[in-house]
Amino acid sequence: VVYVFTDCGFFFLPGLGFCYSIISGPANATVLAGSEARFNCTVSVGWVILIWLSNGNPVLTVINSQGAVETSDRFTSQNYTSSNSFTSELIIHNTQLSDSGKIECSTQQHSENSFAFLSVQVNGSLFIKNSTLTVKENKTIEIVCEALGWAPAPDITWMTNDSFIDKSRYVTQHSQGSNGLHNALSILTLTPTDTEILTCLADIEALPNPQNATVTVIFVNSAL
Repeated sequence: VVYVFTDCGFFFLPGLGFCYSIISGPANATVLAGSEARFNCTVSVGWVILIWLSNGNPVLTVINSQGAVETSDRFTSQNYTSSNSFTSELIIHNTQLSDSGKIECSTQQHSENSFAFLSVQVNGSLFIKNSTLTVKENKTIEIVCEALGWAPAPDITWMTNDSFIDKSRYVTQHSQGSNGLHNALSILTLTPTDTEILTCLADIEALPNPQNATVTVIFVNSAL
């Protein structure tokens, strides 16, 4: 056994001592519930044990001499080794809203850690009750778009014939749903002068494209 004093501190190991560090830690991620989340942690040569934690709870351990120790099917890993570093990729399967929070990569010997944050978002439902509405000339109507079961609360916008409608023409109210989810109710007020297609859009960061619901407003000229 040899005793070694390095920049990493004073410790002993059978044989040679190693000084190693976390080269790069995990990066923040935003994903939709039910999908995968992936985080990388790269350490220099000489590492012995690496522990992944989710909100302070150990979920996966990687030991140099034997590989990953997986205790749950939801938390697995892939490993990548180069001549001067080792990368552990934590994969969280079937992400849930409760997985949101701090994801930490920790090396046990020197109490060194690096962390990132996971945001799991929920794509809820979006609908307008009527698919078509018939409106007479000089008639003002209200069209209601409802978003249920989202996390976080979605950003609601409206479009008509591929053009965004000014925000002054609609009002959106948000409310707390169950299980940490959010609801939104958006009411658009307008006086049609022609037949048009109206689209309500709901967006959150994790969605590649906003979810949408449409209604066709059929304008009827009273002279006819």
